Formats: sequence, C-alpha cells, structure tokens
Amino acid sequence: MDLSSHSLPELRRLQAKVETEIRRRSDSTRRTLLKQVQKLVAEQGLTLDDLIDAPAAAAPAKASATKAKRGTAKKAKTPSVIKYRNPANPEQGWSGHGRRPQWVLDWLAQDKPLEELAA
Repeated sequence: MDLSSHSLPELRRLQAKVETEIRRRSDSTRRTLLKQVQKLVAEQGLTLDDLIDAPAAAAPAKASATKAKRGTAKKAKTPSVIKYRNPANPEQGWSGHGRRPQWVLDWLAQDKPLEELAA
C-alpha cells in the first residue's frame, strides 16, 4: 500500500479509520474469547470466578494483583531501624540497607570503619 501519494488530512482520516477498526476487532476478539473460555469452564463444572479465585500457589503474581484490585489492605511497612548515624549531623541516619548515603561513602573513603558510625 503506497501512502506517499496521500495528503496529510487523508492520512489522518485513514489513521482514525484504522484505529476504529483496531478497537472494533479487539473488542470482538475479546468477546469471542470470553465466550470460549466460559464454555470450557462450564464443561468442567466451574465458573470464571472459580478460576479467578484459584489458590495463590497456582499463580502468585495474579493472585496478589487480583487482591490489590479488590481493595484488600496491604501490610503496612514498618520504618527501618537506624543502625548508623552521621557524626556531623546526628539527624541523618542509615539502616544499613539499600544504597549507602553520601556521608557514609565519604566516611569510608577516609579509611574509617563503618562500626564507628553505629548508633
């Protein structure tokens, strides 16, 4: 298909038609697939809800995503315990996990032991 002979407005109209057709076919395919899956599940005496609520061991990533969508409460993260303090500014602390703060890197660059920063 040679598009070089079309004007910009013609190309934009064509683009809109293509996007509309893609949406239509996508919706149609989705509906057809859903009917096929419902038929397969019904043949086994189950429902789609039975599949979605399957044990977490079968699909851990899907199960947690599904629970999150349902609005189940997530566990609250507890703040990390500060293990090291900046001697120049005691308000700055580091738990020892994750990326080292610049003040820790500077301390270690002076060949001083990390244990001296212990809180």
